[in-house]
Amino acid sequence: MRPLYLHAIGHFHPANVIDNRFLEELDIGTNDEWILERVGIRTRRTVLPLDYIRRTRNADTRAALEAALHDNADTGRRAAEDALARAGLRASDIGMVVAGGCYPDMSIPADACRIAAALGIEATALDVSSACSSFGAQIHLLGSMTGLPPYVLIVNPENTTRAVDYSDRATAVLWGDATSAAIVSTEVPSRLRIVETMLGSSPSGANLVTIPRSGHFTQDGSAVQRFAIKTTLAGMSELLPPARERARRTGGAVRFVGHQANALVLEAVTRRAEIAAGAHFSNVADFGNTGAAGAPTVLSQRWNDLTDGDTVVVVVVGSGLTWAGLRIEVEAT
Repeated sequence: MRPLYLHAIGHFHPANVIDNRFLEELDIGTNDEWILERVGIRTRRTVLPLDYIRRTRNADTRAALEAALHDNADTGRRAAEDALARAGLRASDIGMVVAGGCYPDMSIPADACRIAAALGIEATALDVSSACSSFGAQIHLLGSMTGLPPYVLIVNPENTTRAVDYSDRATAVLWGDATSAAIVSTEVPSRLRIVETMLGSSPSGANLVTIPRSGHFTQDGSAVQRFAIKTTLAGMSELLPPARERARRTGGAVRFVGHQANALVLEAVTRRAEIAAGAHFSNVADFGNTGAAGAPTVLSQRWNDLTDGDTVVVVVVGSGLTWAGLRIEVEAT
């Protein structure tokens, strides 16, 4: 693929915090020790009022859409404004908006159109969704396209706590809300460039992770965990060798960002791939599973930690079953 230049990433986390004590007080058979032993998550953010969760356990997801303090258009706008400020650009500079993730606000219109409207952007807008792998899928497709405008905005709004059953301890401990926004270009160079992508699916596992219309998130946890470990390691086996070879030439570091779903799964993956703790960028312990926004949000939070000569390997997995990977090179402009 020709390089896809990454000009900036921004993010937004809602203010309300779901910590492990809050979940314990819901009296659903869980506590801090139980959660940390299984998923390694301490806190998460939510667009839902905490009193609403206490009172209803989010039994009706339709009510959650009404109770939420933010919708995808609002969190998308906030994350995009963060990315635009970091890139030194204005909304009027954006020539295309692409959005997607696990839980769109509506069947129609596309989240991308609603986010573009919230930003005052009058440009092509469309959704490209592949569940938690959406950011990687969007980059993969944009990198293969011609005729793109100078700047494309990619937004991953993930306000999926609205689909969580807070009477089910197996799933209530997992999800947090976050939105990421990235600005890319095939024409205008920048310090970060995406030089390799991968995308794949195993549709035989389509029923293992689901959010039905007006229903709650469900998954076969054991099967999904095995898939996540196996597939992430397979993606790393392709992306790490050229990253490590470049590091030997540049003296830079190799950084790894995985799907932010389970801290223990990420620890297992990095251990098997011989990734040092300091080279593993993650935020799942503090923000939970934020779906397609997870990996790009980590990159946004660690943006200033990337130095010339570094290479970032990103591998994400999701419902479908799907996976995607990126190799990003950092160099002086």
